[in-house]
Amino acid sequence: MDGIASQGRGQEAYAQVREAIRNGTLPPGVRLTETDLAARFGVSRTPIRQAIARLEAEGLLTHEPRRGLSVTRPDHSQMVELYVMREILEGAAARLAAQHASETEIGAMAELVTSEPAFFEDAPRLAALNQQLHGLLYLAAHNRYLLRSLEQLSATMALLPSLLTLGGRAQQAHAEHRTLIAALGTRDGEAAAQAAGGHARAAQRHRLAWLVRVAGVPLAAAGGSAEAP
Repeated sequence: MDGIASQGRGQEAYAQVREAIRNGTLPPGVRLTETDLAARFGVSRTPIRQAIARLEAEGLLTHEPRRGLSVTRPDHSQMVELYVMREILEGAAARLAAQHASETEIGAMAELVTSEPAFFEDAPRLAALNQQLHGLLYLAAHNRYLLRSLEQLSATMALLPSLLTLGGRAQQAHAEHRTLIAALGTRDGEAAAQAAGGHARAAQRHRLAWLVRVAGVPLAAAGGSAEAP
């Protein structure tokens, strides 16, 4: 019984820390310790240790020599890799949703998209709507194995700050969402997959353009060596 109880506490601690990373309470780069996390979530260090092990394995936490444990801050290569997987997985989800989603599920997604313009300048609310929309798409695919992969991808994507309200991205994303909903409504799986893939690629272009503005072009991306001069 003690072992089962310990596993349950570890699972609960894992869920709490993971959600804090997802919602930005524990932002990328912040340093963590077992003691601090145990105090924050009101549990002992043993379940926190179990949670940390899982989150490190999933790539949400990173342990670096001399720096210790921190919430992962994705680098340029990781961001590119994440968006490649997002395009593949969300494209598959959209294709399956066109085949299997109920009218109620498609209607719920359509309502979220219709509500987006009212929040183009409200970053937290727009980000929440976007998460809800994508979450409904994942569920509407009706594939538990794909859902598991998408949930992991979504948790890792949460390490990246939302850019929806910058540079006209909100309006562009809204138009892309409408195209996706239209394809789902006509049960056109190929069009839905293309819409979802195009949406992911546009989001990647927007993020990389933002990264160049705030941090400059990575040396490797500019055609030079990946090592510092």
